[in-house]
Amino acid sequence: MNQPKPPADAKTDADWRAELAPDTYTVMRKHGTERAGTSPLNDEHRPGMYACAGCSLPLFESSTKFDSGSGWPSFFAPLPSAVAMTADRRLGMERTEVHCARCGGHLGHVFPDGPDPTGERYCMNGVALRFEPR
Repeated sequence: MNQPKPPADAKTDADWRAELAPDTYTVMRKHGTERAGTSPLNDEHRPGMYACAGCSLPLFESSTKFDSGSGWPSFFAPLPSAVAMTADRRLGMERTEVHCARCGGHLGHVFPDGPDPTGERYCMNGVALRFEPR
């Protein structure tokens, strides 16, 4: 798995805290999770792009979004080189954590129970994403 690498001009924790909304900061910088079913992005169905809320890197094309029934925005594939992944063993089980490849912000987790063509479910925190309609 790829380790997220912060950019050479990485922001300090104080910079992130000042720049991000409190719930976005908790998710992206402290590996938090928003409550299931609370993201307005669950009901977003327009064509467009989902970008990182921390650095604006495009992460997911809307055509890869699907309703997983999990309560979080879910996608079956990220854009090439958009995300990095690490092992997450914090809850007594091993999961694969997904980070923004540019800023290292925590986005969510990926699971092997998604639809074709990848069989993957990128279960993302909506507060870590910004939707940009086409």
